[in-house]
Amino acid sequence: MTAPGPARRFRLTPRVITAILAGLVVALVSVLFLGAALAGELSLKSFWSASGVLAMDLIIAAAGLVVARHQPRNPIGWLLAGESVFILLTIVTGFCADLIYRHGHHGLPVVGPAVLALSQLFSYSLIGFPLVILLFPDGRLPSRRWCLAVWAYLAITTAAVLATVIAAVGIAIGHHVVLDGTGDLASLGRGGTAWLIPVEMAFFITVAVFWLAAVGRQVLAWRGSTGERRQQLKWLASGAAVCGVSGIWAIATNSAIWQVLILGFAALPLSIGVGILKYRLYEIDRIISRTLAYAIVTGLLVGVYAGLVLLATRVLAVHSPVAVAVSTLAAAALFTPVRWRVQRIVDRRFNRARYDADRTVTAFATRLQDAVDLDSVRDDLAATVRTSVEPAHLSVWLAGRQR
Repeated sequence: MTAPGPARRFRLTPRVITAILAGLVVALVSVLFLGAALAGELSLKSFWSASGVLAMDLIIAAAGLVVARHQPRNPIGWLLAGESVFILLTIVTGFCADLIYRHGHHGLPVVGPAVLALSQLFSYSLIGFPLVILLFPDGRLPSRRWCLAVWAYLAITTAAVLATVIAAVGIAIGHHVVLDGTGDLASLGRGGTAWLIPVEMAFFITVAVFWLAAVGRQVLAWRGSTGERRQQLKWLASGAAVCGVSGIWAIATNSAIWQVLILGFAALPLSIGVGILKYRLYEIDRIISRTLAYAIVTGLLVGVYAGLVLLATRVLAVHSPVAVAVSTLAAAALFTPVRWRVQRIVDRRFNRARYDADRTVTAFATRLQDAVDLDSVRDDLAATVRTSVEPAHLSVWLAGRQR
């Protein structure tokens, strides 16, 4: 007979924590759709209005959980996962607050103030992203001097969050809840809560300054970096550029396109995840060059198309369908030559490896026209392949023999 061994204790390992966070994300999304279906609010219009934000949040959650799973000691993964949970929590509580205070579902009056306060915190989800940029890619501060700046940043932003919660709870307790069309409190920052306006201004200024400081730090790091670290920073810069352009365009355009453009915000956490996990970093130059090339070609062809249509319809008075057809054919005919020329120009600046490889191959083809000695051709071919492709192993087969 043997004595029973000690019971195994439950430990919160990184794997368990990531599983809990993933389950929490799935639970929040399920609660949102289930509650909307039960309340009769799940229409095609309401689903479309929330689809962009939900898709963006799920991408952030996926990127954060993958990074946290593979590098549990890196705080960036946990920050991204926490951001996704926070965003989902504000969306779910916003729906619950709408049911309680707009549609009169007062089944849980005790929860009302807490739900209302959490639903007003969506804009505070910006807090974590500057920290993620600053800590990229290894999760460490650049120096000890940044510790004071980070603590000051967290103190100001936390105070702003607490101030908003206190103001929202006070409005709920006083039974003065009036929600506008977006689910925000109409009286927040007015009357007795007017003191919240300077607090919010200080919050946004602090986030903007810290964001610029984090970006500036990464720019300085990029200037002095080489090799793999430089490729990681290129991923970060690419994601930040897409995120910034999408954000500006989303703010300046109408609501229908906004649901699609908001997906551009997910480019930042995606690029951060790829950069941290070092997945095929060497392809970033190719991605940047192709993206820039196709963006430039698209802009040029759209301009040519619009110019031809205006010229034909306004100046030459050509029938509109004929002008559109001719302009479309002209733009299609120009696509290949314009793309080829633009791609070479972009590669020369942003994908130098491919540009140099193309020049090397072209020079080899020129030399091959006048070559007659088989051994010299073989050696020249091997040297060209090594320079252009840099393979780990190279073999040349000639007439059934391997050299």
